[in-house]
Amino acid sequence: MILLGIVLLVIGFVAAMPFIWMLGVIAIVIGAVLAITGHAGHQLAGRSHWY
Repeated sequence: MILLGIVLLVIGFVAAMPFIWMLGVIAIVIGAVLAITGHAGHQLAGRSHWY
Protein backbone atom coordinates (compact mmCIF):
# COMPACT_ATOMS: atom_id res chain seq x y z
CA MET A 1 0.00 0.00 0.00
CA ILE A 2 2.91 2.31 0.71
CA LEU A 3 4.40 1.60 -2.71
CA LEU A 4 1.04 2.34 -4.35
CA GLY A 5 0.90 5.63 -2.47
CA ILE A 6 4.36 6.61 -3.68
CA VAL A 7 3.41 5.83 -7.28
CA LEU A 8 0.23 7.90 -6.96
CA LEU A 9 2.20 10.77 -5.45
CA VAL A 10 4.62 10.81 -8.37
CA ILE A 11 1.87 10.56 -10.99
CA GLY A 12 -0.16 13.27 -9.28
CA PHE A 13 2.83 15.58 -9.01
CA VAL A 14 4.02 15.08 -12.59
CA ALA A 15 0.53 15.35 -14.11
CA ALA A 16 -0.41 18.28 -11.82
CA MET A 17 -3.50 16.44 -10.57
CA PRO A 18 -4.04 17.26 -6.88
CA PHE A 19 -6.78 14.63 -6.46
CA ILE A 20 -4.41 11.77 -7.37
CA TRP A 21 -1.71 13.32 -5.21
CA MET A 22 -4.13 13.37 -2.26
CA LEU A 23 -5.04 9.71 -2.86
CA GLY A 24 -1.34 8.91 -2.72
CA VAL A 25 -0.94 10.63 0.63
CA ILE A 26 -3.96 8.75 2.01
CA ALA A 27 -2.61 5.42 0.73
CA ILE A 28 0.78 6.07 2.35
CA VAL A 29 -0.81 6.94 5.69
CA ILE A 30 -3.07 3.87 5.67
CA GLY A 31 -0.16 1.65 4.64
CA ALA A 32 2.04 3.05 7.38
CA VAL A 33 -0.65 2.49 10.04
CA LEU A 34 -1.16 -1.10 8.89
CA ALA A 35 2.59 -1.73 8.82
CA ILE A 36 3.10 -0.30 12.31
CA THR A 37 0.25 -2.28 13.84
CA GLY A 38 1.42 -5.42 12.05
CA HIS A 39 4.97 -5.07 13.33
CA ALA A 40 3.71 -4.34 16.83
CA GLY A 41 1.92 -7.71 16.85
CA HIS A 42 -1.59 -6.30 17.22
CA GLN A 43 -4.55 -7.59 15.27
CA LEU A 44 -6.44 -5.05 13.23
CA ALA A 45 -9.99 -5.70 12.00
CA GLY A 46 -9.75 -9.35 13.02
CA ARG A 47 -6.58 -10.05 11.01
CA SER A 48 -3.18 -10.67 12.47
CA HIS A 49 -1.37 -10.29 9.13
CA TRP A 50 -1.83 -7.90 6.23
CA TYR A 51 -0.33 -8.78 2.89
